[in-house]
Amino acid sequence: MKRRIYLSMALISVLILMPEYAFGMHIMEGFLPLPWVIFWFAVSAPFVALGMNKISKEFKKNPSQKLLFALVTAFVFILSALKMPSVTGSTSHPTGTGLGAILFGPLPMAVSGLIVLLFQALLLAHGGITTLGANVFSMAIAGPFVSYFTYKILKNKNKKVAVFLAAALGDLFTYIVTSMQLAFAHPDAVGGVAASLVKFMSIFAVTQIPLAIAEGILTVIIYDLIVNYKNEGGYTLENI
Repeated sequence: MKRRIYLSMALISVLILMPEYAFGMHIMEGFLPLPWVIFWFAVSAPFVALGMNKISKEFKKNPSQKLLFALVTAFVFILSALKMPSVTGSTSHPTGTGLGAILFGPLPMAVSGLIVLLFQALLLAHGGITTLGANVFSMAIAGPFVSYFTYKILKNKNKKVAVFLAAALGDLFTYIVTSMQLAFAHPDAVGGVAASLVKFMSIFAVTQIPLAIAEGILTVIIYDLIVNYKNEGGYTLENI
């Protein structure tokens, strides 16, 4: 089992260093008007603060969680860096936040997502600083909450199905929120926000549905590895 963990970490390192990531992005720098930039920063900030507080308490209670949280954050980094061109000013990609929401709850993922998005914006030209609040809200707040409650509702019926749907639905909801963010910021000249929302969602759906399914399957595999390692005494997790 430890060999598989080390192999996974090595794969993560290789994928992070792959150069083609530099051509993708979330909602890109400068694509949102200033009022929306301020709004999304203000909305996201309380979730990040609450997440930092929860992480601090959790790490003090169980320091061994730090390594797992770092691994989950690396998982988010990799999946959210796998870009597919979607519409002007944005791309489609898996999010990876469903796994962390299952293991730690939704609030810590606001911190994990912030770290990932900040590094991607500064080092890989993915997303941007002005759009950081909007990207954090869609990928690291809205999506994880859907993943968390989906898993909590379904885990006692079929755990693998619960993990799959949590990851897939969290991914899809991220792009529903992203479509709403873009629609409000750039309403259609004729049909307004509603028409713009339909356009963004219809375009995103073409690439996002298969990505969500793939992310769900991958999350089940990684979850099983973590559960097996936990059973060997590697971690103590309340949500598993």
